Amino acid sequence: MKKILSGSAWTAVIVAGLLLFVLSCADKKDARFLKVGLPEEPKTFNIWLASDANSKKILDLIYQPLYLRDPETLDLIPWLASGEPQYDPATISYTVRLKPAKWSDGSDLTSADVAFTAALIKEFRIPRYYSSWKFIKKIETPDNHTVRFYLEEPKAIFLTRTLTSSIVSKKEWADISQDARTRQKPLKALINHKIEKPMGCGPFVLEKWGRGTYIHLQKNRYFFGLHQEIGGRVLGPYVNDLLFKVYGTADVAVLALKKGDIDMFWWGIQPGYIDDLKQQKNIKIFHCKKSALYFLGFNLRTLPFSDVNLRKAVAVLVDKEFIISRILQEYGTRMDSIIPSGNRYWFCSDVSCYGDGMDRNQRIKEAYHILHTAGYTWEVPPVDEDGRVVPGKGIRMPDGQLMEKITILTPPADYDPHRAMSGMMIQEWLKVLGITAASRPMAFGALLEQVKGRHEFDAFILGYGRLSMDPDYLRNFFHSANDKERGWNMSGYNNPEFDRIAEKSASEMNPELRQKLIHEMQKIIMADVPYLPIYNPALLEAVRTDTFSGWVETLDGIGNIWSYCLVKQNDATSP
Repeated sequence: MKKILSGSAWTAVIVAGLLLFVLSCADKKDARFLKVGLPEEPKTFNIWLASDANSKKILDLIYQPLYLRDPETLDLIPWLASGEPQYDPATISYTVRLKPAKWSDGSDLTSADVAFTAALIKEFRIPRYYSSWKFIKKIETPDNHTVRFYLEEPKAIFLTRTLTSSIVSKKEWADISQDARTRQKPLKALINHKIEKPMGCGPFVLEKWGRGTYIHLQKNRYFFGLHQEIGGRVLGPYVNDLLFKVYGTADVAVLALKKGDIDMFWWGIQPGYIDDLKQQKNIKIFHCKKSALYFLGFNLRTLPFSDVNLRKAVAVLVDKEFIISRILQEYGTRMDSIIPSGNRYWFCSDVSCYGDGMDRNQRIKEAYHILHTAGYTWEVPPVDEDGRVVPGKGIRMPDGQLMEKITILTPPADYDPHRAMSGMMIQEWLKVLGITAASRPMAFGALLEQVKGRHEFDAFILGYGRLSMDPDYLRNFFHSANDKERGWNMSGYNNPEFDRIAEKSASEMNPELRQKLIHEMQKIIMADVPYLPIYNPALLEAVRTDTFSGWVETLDGIGNIWSYCLVKQNDATSP
């Protein structure tokens, strides 16, 4: 007798068959599939819940903002908007006109969708979005293609964050939000709603999610930018299908790239793979800057790091060039300000650069001079009477107290070997000065709790891998109002002059005037050193050159919407 399959078994067979069909199509040269590797599966396609990198990568190709950054200049340019926002200082309002656009189901995208998006974010106070919209007093929609935003007060981030937020469809979210309002926890109901097929207006639409294996996107025939010139580039997309394959480890993904199973691995390649990939005939490595910050932070609330002289002495001792050459293997750049140099408009180069150009002995002598002048003493000074560098011992603070052991918290080596090894090197450099120090790796969540929650630490090494292009984070990191449990001001920095300038920068709508304020803020921070910026790791990405070309390099790499709108299949796809 033939065995009759159950309904669930038939479902499994059908899903397996679909997967085989998709993968077989992807191997056909005329199918125009662009195959991209992901390190992990997206966690959700609900835009309000998505905070992981892989979910955001997919959703950024589906949902779109009013304005987007040009990949070369990094200036904001109209995307869904048809032109520059028009400001009326008398009413503190901005008027934005929309391009003709449609949602992926063919319905019109109108000003009502923009107003609905704002109302939804404000009503539910959606995390990650609310801070960029809460100061919007009201929105008017005179017609289907005009949106007028009224602000409660001038806010610089309106242009750089509010107008770069993704817009959602009222048609898609009206019923979902109405149902969420009836629940005991409306926000939880909204963000946990399962979205099977997001309705967007971007270059691609979700066709199929083979959970745990692949995500299949297809070209959106209603994409407003299709065959249009935006930012001096005629957009596609020029590929009909995107197939994202999920790989559990970098080893497997890099092997797939070498074999030609994928055309690009959408994740930073670790330096250990680079030499091998450089030997591959049909693989190209892109070397891009990141909008990132990796730094040594100090606890300014208590001794010993409440003394700026000690912070400056440590800043002199930390050899950033050594860390970059020996630990990062030259795949990174030195940082001397909180804002990365790649963020050209806001970056200030005129800041204090501690230990710049000094060798090891010169660093020790300079650090000793700073502390000796400030009243520190030693049982055995690190510089003897003849000016020679010797191992220091028994450092005492200006009040005569013996300095206690300093602990530098770092993530564990299996999470981030660069930060863990940097902590070990700084520990050794401090010991030469007579400071008893120990680097202590700990689980990332526990580290954050100790630093950001309980404020129980001496120093720590952390990083921000994807900083916003708007520099308002500088205010958030160091404004005294944010020195609170789980607040952004982890170091406990308090400078009334900085607070004053930071508050002014937040409401300055003139970019040139705001730039001057942001530059002054960077100078103040680097003079007081609550954080010591150390390095910005390079972003290394690899693609195959025998299948597709046209990748667009920009800050934070080639994995961006411009690339996916411009990449084309090569005429000859064989080596």
